[in-house]
Amino acid sequence: MKITWFGHSAFGLESAGRKVLVDPFLSGNPVFEGEGKGTLAEKTDAALAGVTDIVITHGHMDHIGDTLAIAEKTGATVFCNWDLGQWLADKWEKRNTGKALNLELMNAGGRIEHNGVSIRLVRADHSSGVFENGVFQTLGSANGAIISIPGAPIIYHMGDTDIFAGMGLIAELHQPDIVIAPIGDRFTMGAATAALAVRRFFPKAKGVIPCHFRTFGALTGTVEEFKRELGPMAANLLDLTPHETIQFSIG
Repeated sequence: MKITWFGHSAFGLESAGRKVLVDPFLSGNPVFEGEGKGTLAEKTDAALAGVTDIVITHGHMDHIGDTLAIAEKTGATVFCNWDLGQWLADKWEKRNTGKALNLELMNAGGRIEHNGVSIRLVRADHSSGVFENGVFQTLGSANGAIISIPGAPIIYHMGDTDIFAGMGLIAELHQPDIVIAPIGDRFTMGAATAALAVRRFFPKAKGVIPCHFRTFGALTGTVEEFKRELGPMAANLLDLTPHETIQFSIG
């Protein structure tokens, strides 16, 4: 599997002809620079080339990001919780694209398999909603996501969350090979708590990727603290820089 971190919580996961974007916060993301060479627009197009699927963990704009623009450009299928999906569908209708929005509505515990990609939403402890036109609108519960593509490692993207005991059940049920954990603090776990979550609940993970840090000054968690607190599991730390791509295989 080819894994690219676009900064914040945005990732590209590529395997078996599928390219899944998770939480595609690109426009307005101060650390997003696209892929390859050229102008930012050209590098953004390169980052989006071949996108087949989009997974949104929850309804905050730094996670919804450019979902609708990407779906319009690529025809990618969008996976998200039911409430957020209704909001997206309304926004899509107002765009008057003349195209159908490929939308797969889900909720926590549910699983959808679509063209070889398996997506399951799981619990996350966080909020979800948008403030627009002077009104705050909740957009369902926040989620994490279990993402599986044939022949590739199973990914658990925690979304934005605090530590919770149910992570033990997520580990037992889904046995992820790679855990993507937020470490920024203030709005999610800090580095020490995130490391505890990984150590306690996912000791068999073959790869651990920190996210949701560095983007803004309020996110004070550091990868150095995360690595230190991981203890022996630091050997499995995948410390990506924004726009870095790695190849990861199992077996």
